[in-house]
Amino acid sequence: MRFKFSNRIQDLPPYLFADIDRKKRELKAAGVEIIDLTVGDPDRPTPGFIIKEMKKWLDNPLTHRYPSYEGTIEFRGAVAQWYKNRFGVDIDPETEVVTLIGSKEGIAHLPLAVINPGDIALVPDPAYPVYNIGVHFAGGKAFIMPLLRENNFLPDFELIQKDLAMNAKLLFLNYPNNPTSATSSPEFFETATKYAMDRKLILCHDAAYSEVFTSKASKPSSILQVEGAKECAIEFHSLSKTFNMTGWRIGFAAGNAEVVQALKRVKTNVDSGVFTAIQMAGITALKGYSRVNKQQQSLFRERRKVMTDGLKKIGIDVFQSYATFYIWARTPDGETSKAFANRLLEAGVAVTPGNGFGRYGEGYFRISLTTDTKNLKEAIYRIKKNL
Repeated sequence: MRFKFSNRIQDLPPYLFADIDRKKRELKAAGVEIIDLTVGDPDRPTPGFIIKEMKKWLDNPLTHRYPSYEGTIEFRGAVAQWYKNRFGVDIDPETEVVTLIGSKEGIAHLPLAVINPGDIALVPDPAYPVYNIGVHFAGGKAFIMPLLRENNFLPDFELIQKDLAMNAKLLFLNYPNNPTSATSSPEFFETATKYAMDRKLILCHDAAYSEVFTSKASKPSSILQVEGAKECAIEFHSLSKTFNMTGWRIGFAAGNAEVVQALKRVKTNVDSGVFTAIQMAGITALKGYSRVNKQQQSLFRERRKVMTDGLKKIGIDVFQSYATFYIWARTPDGETSKAFANRLLEAGVAVTPGNGFGRYGEGYFRISLTTDTKNLKEAIYRIKKNL
């Protein structure tokens, strides 16, 4: 029997990592040993003090019932305190925070609260695919903002047509950036905030990698640090990358109260919240932030140096960065992203082709540093041998 599915599903491209996973499975079945440098899934376990707290709450029957739709006030209070400690920003836990089943879920649902069919959203390219997909599901139209090397992978707002920008409703940004690993200055955040406010845009900033950096000097800022940003901005965070909690599925959004409340309305109709025991463990994670962050800095500083130095020695052009756990590099001259990624995969090294993040990712590939230095060195050897 053949069913007829919605146009939004039929028009949807296969999710980037699902296609890569299929190819990896096929090669593994054929006996190829794969060094996987694709998905940004931390290889280190969740810190023990967080697991210990989770175990305690698992034994409490009160956590076994439906959780709060918007997140417990205790967790949202911990988020507000973390914002104060980390960024010096005051957040009202009652009205300006919502708990998410990971930041991906919240980002995908936000357009349903903002976009009507035919409405325009300004979306960067290359970018995390969920921005575009969320707009697509809401029936909106994505206007692409190219992220180019010559502009340090920041969008140039001057290139956006005036009438188009005035009719747009949503602007997506993501710094530190996935996939390019580019960072933003406070000055750029000020420019972006003014641009959004002048055009009555809701500014959605994905800050999932704000805590993945290699030194105190490269410490990223929050867009909510910009004076007046809460008049237009909502910022998304995840505990996944910061605390090695990708499988736990917990994150949060904070910022403009009106936008936060609109996102809450969507969520109360489509999900039942985050398991309370996970929220309680999340409180412990946020309070213990300093216990984890210095270790993360040291770990990814070493891995980034090993991979960057190795790639440069074999003639690969690497974009220099000090944030995220990704490396963004050019493919060899004359070779497409997909062709180069497939060639490396045959050699047992899985990387992500840049065009999987959008048309302006063509000519690049992304490496994830979520494996140990032994594997990274072996990957460099295999890439060099293949080249």
